Amino acid sequence: MSATAPGRIPATIITGFLGAGKTTLLRHVLEHAGGRRIAVIVNEFGALGIDGDTLRACGITGCDDEDIVELANGCLCCTVADDFLPTMEALVSRPNPPEHIVIETSGLALPKPLLKAFNWPSIRTRLTVDGVIAVVDAPAVHAGRFADDPAEVARQRAADPSLDHDNPLAEVYEDQLMSADLVVLNKTDLLTESEVDAVAAAITGSIPRAVKLVRTSEGRLDPAVLLGLDSRAEDDLAARPSHHDAMDGAHEHDDFESFVVPIGLQDSTDALIARLVAATHAHDILRMKGFAAVAGKAMRLAVQGVGTRFRRQFDRPWGEAEPRQGSIVVIGRQGLDRAAIEATINGAG
Repeated sequence: MSATAPGRIPATIITGFLGAGKTTLLRHVLEHAGGRRIAVIVNEFGALGIDGDTLRACGITGCDDEDIVELANGCLCCTVADDFLPTMEALVSRPNPPEHIVIETSGLALPKPLLKAFNWPSIRTRLTVDGVIAVVDAPAVHAGRFADDPAEVARQRAADPSLDHDNPLAEVYEDQLMSADLVVLNKTDLLTESEVDAVAAAITGSIPRAVKLVRTSEGRLDPAVLLGLDSRAEDDLAARPSHHDAMDGAHEHDDFESFVVPIGLQDSTDALIARLVAATHAHDILRMKGFAAVAGKAMRLAVQGVGTRFRRQFDRPWGEAEPRQGSIVVIGRQGLDRAAIEATINGAG
């Protein structure tokens, strides 16, 4: 807890676009917490709590199920009063409250409404924002997926405000950077040193204030780097501009949709991944993640995909009475052909 905020529990907000590595980073923090009581709020975008299950499945000593709270009823920045505030009030009112709270937002969340929520009377004197951490997928940004030239994007927006709604992914990405106290450039092992340097320079050049940037892969960072920033971001809102300030942080997610595809027992891990890649190639899918049962394997298969890059691992044994059924969450732009995607994933297309 910060020495300059006696009696107030510090909270860290982890933002980042879909697949940037937020859950991996969070899991690393929990694994190296050194006995500190950390509560986690996971805001899953989609009907299936993949990230919460992933955290529970990693076998972290001292991290009980009650310390991981999933809020899956919509993006936190849109449901502050309904979900976020009651959850925070309940955490700080426990007989043995956490020493630190870490909030993993969905990939589509804007940080600013959450920062404003810390000024609500019911939690103002009990909580403070220790820091906002923006996790960035270095290879995706290098590929120019969201902002090829941040300075040019800013000039275009200044000249034509209608462009704000032409590229919502860039808006979310930039809002997350603008609110950050620390930028974590993740997956740097997938780029050359010069490519990483270029991405880092573009990010720091796009933020109009001094923000630290650290480079890593697999989210491997000492919790001492991430926690204890003492930024009190709720008192520093003016320095954290948002594209949506004029709307008081309100925004819509009409450009995105998600759904769950049930999958049965898989004959082959490679065959499943190949079908997921094929579905991504054929449709405007941003992210896929989920679990599967594989014939002859006692362990559950976890899969994570960003674009056509997929990772897989057997994360834990299936329970004796647990149905060996899998599910894949599909997240993409509005208008996805759900039937065609389900057919491809299940090998019927």
